[in-house]
Amino acid sequence: MSPAGALLVGAMKLLVGAYPRWEGCLPSDAQRIYFANHTSHIDTLAIWSALRSSMRAATRPVAAKDYWNKGTLRRHLAIGVLNAVLIERSRQDRQSDPLQPLSETLEHGHSLIIFPEGTRGSESLPGAFKSGLFHLMQRFPDVELIPVYLENLHRAMPKGTILPIPLICTIHFGAPLLRVPNESKDSFLERARGSVVALA
Repeated sequence: MSPAGALLVGAMKLLVGAYPRWEGCLPSDAQRIYFANHTSHIDTLAIWSALRSSMRAATRPVAAKDYWNKGTLRRHLAIGVLNAVLIERSRQDRQSDPLQPLSETLEHGHSLIIFPEGTRGSESLPGAFKSGLFHLMQRFPDVELIPVYLENLHRAMPKGTILPIPLICTIHFGAPLLRVPNESKDSFLERARGSVVALA
């Protein structure tokens, strides 16, 4: 891990704890998609910091290009430190596949951190999930799907704040979400959301 990465992990531990609780699975270098509720700009850092170092090295967060590509500091943090996959939130070309960068990342053997709501919420529980997780599940049936619940981060850094409020935050990792043959998209997404809510 780079010195900047180590500094970020240390800062997260100091400010909000980012304590991992492996409630349904164990830390593993297996290829995974970690999917979580999204309430603050430090959610990605919290999950990333909660992983052990070998897992961090193989796990790429998914981040919004329009936000993280603005300014030298944000860009360096996203690309240079976190090795994030930057994606477009608004599609300019309807012919293109918005999940292509994520598919390529998984094809190269990396794990992902994603927020299926697509944007930050202000409540402790997640809103409706968008369809991206469903399509990734179909394309990569051997990749584990791990629900993650971020406890207290909506209070540690609510919308509009610049710096986090020092609070103890816990990162709950649940049991892998099992595939159900021929399950509809809506049913899968509701079940995936429910697996995050169950960790609250």
